[in-house]
Amino acid sequence: MGGVKLLAVCLYLAAAATVVVRAEDPYFHHVWNVTYGTASPLGVPQQVILINGQFPGPNINSTSNNNIIINVFNNLDEPFLLTWNGIQHRKNCWQDGTQGTMCPIMPGTNYTYHFQPKDQIGSYFYYPTTGMHRAAGAFGGLRVNSRLLIPVPYADPEDDYTVLIGDWYTKSHAQLKKFLDGGRTLGRPDGILINGKAGKGDGSDAPLFTLKPGKTYRVRICNVGLKTSLNFRIQNHKMKLVEMEGSHVLQNDYDSLDVHVGQCFGTIVTANQEPKDYYMVASSRFLKKVITTTGLLRYEGGKGPASSTLPAGPVGWAWSLNQFRSFRWNLTASAARPNPQGSYHYGKINITRTIKLVNTQSKIDGKLRYALNGVSHTEPETPLKLAEYFGIADKVFKYDIITDNPTPEQIKNVKIEPNVLNITHRTFIEVVFENHEKSVQSWHLDGYSFFAVAVEPGTWTPEKRKNYNLLDAVSRHTVQVYPKCWAAILLTFDNCGMWNIRSENTERRYLGQQLYVSVLSPEKSLRDEYNMPETSLQCGLVKNTPKPVNPYAGA
Repeated sequence: MGGVKLLAVCLYLAAAATVVVRAEDPYFHHVWNVTYGTASPLGVPQQVILINGQFPGPNINSTSNNNIIINVFNNLDEPFLLTWNGIQHRKNCWQDGTQGTMCPIMPGTNYTYHFQPKDQIGSYFYYPTTGMHRAAGAFGGLRVNSRLLIPVPYADPEDDYTVLIGDWYTKSHAQLKKFLDGGRTLGRPDGILINGKAGKGDGSDAPLFTLKPGKTYRVRICNVGLKTSLNFRIQNHKMKLVEMEGSHVLQNDYDSLDVHVGQCFGTIVTANQEPKDYYMVASSRFLKKVITTTGLLRYEGGKGPASSTLPAGPVGWAWSLNQFRSFRWNLTASAARPNPQGSYHYGKINITRTIKLVNTQSKIDGKLRYALNGVSHTEPETPLKLAEYFGIADKVFKYDIITDNPTPEQIKNVKIEPNVLNITHRTFIEVVFENHEKSVQSWHLDGYSFFAVAVEPGTWTPEKRKNYNLLDAVSRHTVQVYPKCWAAILLTFDNCGMWNIRSENTERRYLGQQLYVSVLSPEKSLRDEYNMPETSLQCGLVKNTPKPVNPYAGA
């Protein structure tokens, strides 16, 4: 009998060991075929970019720490890349999808992305970073749900809807690219879309979503457009803001929300009105002439069309600034981990470096360019990260060609070259975006979330720190800067890699208003950063070069 018991124990232990081995975070595989197609989102047939025949592209529904595998087949006639806006890619900028970190997927070829939303939850989206492809589609929602054991600060909704809003042009992406290459601006958009459609507003539209009376719904709103800030609202319904770009926030009710380019808000909407149709409304902000579109919500069993009287949108940027100041981090809620968000006391950490970034526009050889601190970024043929990894950075770019506190003369004398900042691993940095221009800016940082501690009118000085929110500023990955204003963000640069700071205004990004931050592992340790994957594409000066053998080592 003793032998039987011992055998049973051994079998039990073997089974337990098998379970442990298989307890890796689950894998979800996708195959995406990227093609051209024809659609008429504003009533005019035009070329768009489809993913698996869809415009917009498919929504990704995932959970914290899932392994997301996406095999992208590029059937376009141009190189193509996708970025996953807001996904931090911990230790793994190799999957970030920017032209500074990856070689593009060439026509007729494929590449398989593999990434994890590690310790992340929230509402995000993906879009193409090559050329002006974003103006043709290939964008979609990316949802990261909390794991089942992690409580969320609201009841489970009846359903979860993604609302992609954005400005739209009827000219092709190739024509818009020609405008920019020729030194012109894109000009005013032709319209606004909600999930790839512009509502007729006459009651004939098919509903985008259906609601059951009395139920609550998670409604995620992302501005996937090119350059226009938008206001979003729903007839007769309030939106309870619960999450913003991966952070739970204090739950306030809003009649409307300003969503700047690149931003995502997670809301709860309760179907508590008379059962009939209602309009969702998206309208432009800060343009001389307001552009508006609608999308239809329908109550199940409801009778009656939506009212033709649309709720009015706000006016001016002071309203928008006040709304920004109402957003607060939920200190008691858990995000992707069990511990409360507020257990991280960012306001008590000493700042080790301050970087001021001043955006400008100018003309070089008669052509429009946008710059940061006097440098208009250009993408070299060899991606910056590959040049660094293969030890040939000196042949491709120079570090720190801009200063942390630029003089008016430095800002004025714009030059075109790759713009790369070197930042020491694990330092706590203050970044100030200063906007001397007359238009609203929207800034995004890949690989991180940061605390947006202040947005104020005027010019930044160190004395302005007394106005920072050092307790419950929202941890997020984008921040808007209003005309003649500044914004300050705080973060620890603890994620090694090459990371993009960019204007989410696609016109500005394309014409140079971006830079990269290089955060190197001081010990070249795999604890800090992964080696270049075997499947990574190579191009430029390293096209046929053997990959370095284990440049990063250690546990």
